[in-house]
Amino acid sequence: MKRTLFGTDGIRGVANEDPMTPEIALGVGRAIVALFRKQGVRPKVLIGKDTRLSGYMLETALASGICSAGGDVLLVGPLPTPGIAHLTTSMRADAGVVISASHNPYADNGIKIFAAQGFKLPDADEAEIERLMDEGDLGSARPTAGEVGKAFRVADSVGRYVAFLKSTFPKDLQLDGLRIVVDAAHGAGYKVAPLVFEELGAEVVALGVRPNGKNINDACGALHPDAAAAEVLARGAQVGVALDGDADRVILVDEKGQVVDGDRVMALCGTRLLRAGALPTGALVATVMSNLGLERALSAAGGRLIRTAVGDRYVVEEMRRGGHTFGGEQSGHLVFLQHATTGDGVLAALQVLAILLREGRPLSELAKDAMEAVPQVLVNVPLPEKRDLATLPAVTDVIRSVESSLKGTGRLLVRWSGTEPKLRIMIEGPSEEGIRAQAESIADAARAAFQSG
Repeated sequence: MKRTLFGTDGIRGVANEDPMTPEIALGVGRAIVALFRKQGVRPKVLIGKDTRLSGYMLETALASGICSAGGDVLLVGPLPTPGIAHLTTSMRADAGVVISASHNPYADNGIKIFAAQGFKLPDADEAEIERLMDEGDLGSARPTAGEVGKAFRVADSVGRYVAFLKSTFPKDLQLDGLRIVVDAAHGAGYKVAPLVFEELGAEVVALGVRPNGKNINDACGALHPDAAAAEVLARGAQVGVALDGDADRVILVDEKGQVVDGDRVMALCGTRLLRAGALPTGALVATVMSNLGLERALSAAGGRLIRTAVGDRYVVEEMRRGGHTFGGEQSGHLVFLQHATTGDGVLAALQVLAILLREGRPLSELAKDAMEAVPQVLVNVPLPEKRDLATLPAVTDVIRSVESSLKGTGRLLVRWSGTEPKLRIMIEGPSEEGIRAQAESIADAARAAFQSG
């Protein structure tokens, strides 16, 4: 069955507009229970969220749907997405639900589901949830009396997750003497992130830790690391850690105020893991968006890069399928499978800090030596709707022309965003000026195609 509600990262949209309505959330809750009831299980479902205003509305609807279908609920409140995945497994829940739109503006929200093992629910299970909702008979067998579900609030969820994150940092190291700027984007990591670094000994300068329901991702965090970079320079900090709204990805800033993206972090960590014999397959998993420089750096270190479709869920699926232990995305989703089941921004920052301490070198040097990036341009084109590119011949003509001009010296990737009607254009090549002009030519063709109908 084809999924229509669920995209590459759950259900997402403007809160209180279809499909992100309380009615849909209630139906999802009921369908989750129905899915487990078919397996003879009365499920226990953990629900967490980020700091968006609409989180209250959707959390209540989801919990009501689950309880009305005879399932039980554990409410953990605002917590990073990886924290919810961790608690789902550690508290022996049957499923975990995250209410978050990650890096999107506060008006949006989303629902994504983790299975009991802490991995995102497989496509087939998401399709089955949609089928159960579409059948319209989820209310035909309502439990009553003592069979109605219960909801419990988990008061120590932050403490549980902080303790877990600290356990992933080498026992023989401390962060004493380091000044770290932490920008939590007024999101789900606003309590957790500063605590972790402080309790490991660092002096923390905290930004983005005053959520008001509307300021998540607003000119801060991983989407806008310039805020953390400015503070690093102003405070003389050694590292900046910028998280996105649900803290499952991180962008680092070195002591010179320079941004260190996910590709450089993967090159830095991946080459060290290779040297230590800690990549059992000798491979790192990343998406088609990762820079060619990452591939070359791994090859020079005796490893290899495996590419997947865009989306951290596809990275994790390939990691599990092939027995790989490390992977991620250029955007900062970094998955250390020996520690966690999904991308974790704070955990990834801790792994980099461990390298910095062990080698006694500043992050600027480590990041520079990790890889030599090939010039890359990314252009996002907002458009009225998604259309099959094959139906836009003027656009495909320009794409073919650009591909021909690259002549094996670079890469071109044109795709639709998985969560919104944006055409994403990525080009790598020998000259940034040249590839930027090529990307804009494709963008102009796309805009013109929609204007002409």
